Amino acid sequence: MLSGALRSDALTSAPDGFRLRLSLPWIRSMPLSSVLSLEATVAGVPVPAGSLDVVLGHRRVPAAGLEREAGWWFVRDRLVLAAPHRLDPGMHAVRVSFELLVPYLQAGPGRPLILPFVAEAEVELDGGLLPAGAARDVA
Repeated sequence: MLSGALRSDALTSAPDGFRLRLSLPWIRSMPLSSVLSLEATVAGVPVPAGSLDVVLGHRRVPAAGLEREAGWWFVRDRLVLAAPHRLDPGMHAVRVSFELLVPYLQAGPGRPLILPFVAEAEVELDGGLLPAGAARDVA
């Protein structure tokens, strides 16, 4: 399990549901196409695969569509997950799991290394604010 990938301000409400911001749990920036099998659970309820999007600037991309994206997830940026589900105010247990394909490391002959990651935290909806410039959203 990762510590620090979900900060105190990770969970925010949005007019169409909620946003969940995830920090990159790796030592180098990674192509967005290296993020595989992205899943999220809030308050014990999995977000249906077809409902989970990633916000890239002014665009929303289905989570499964990241493999076709040419952009990058920089070390200081946070990946913004979006779901069309309203949440009650207060604390929520959140869990994000995904695989990270590391294209420059080999797991075997002709196979890139693929690492599983799980981030879990108890965060308050709209409850935390970080100073300006502490992190940016992936765009």
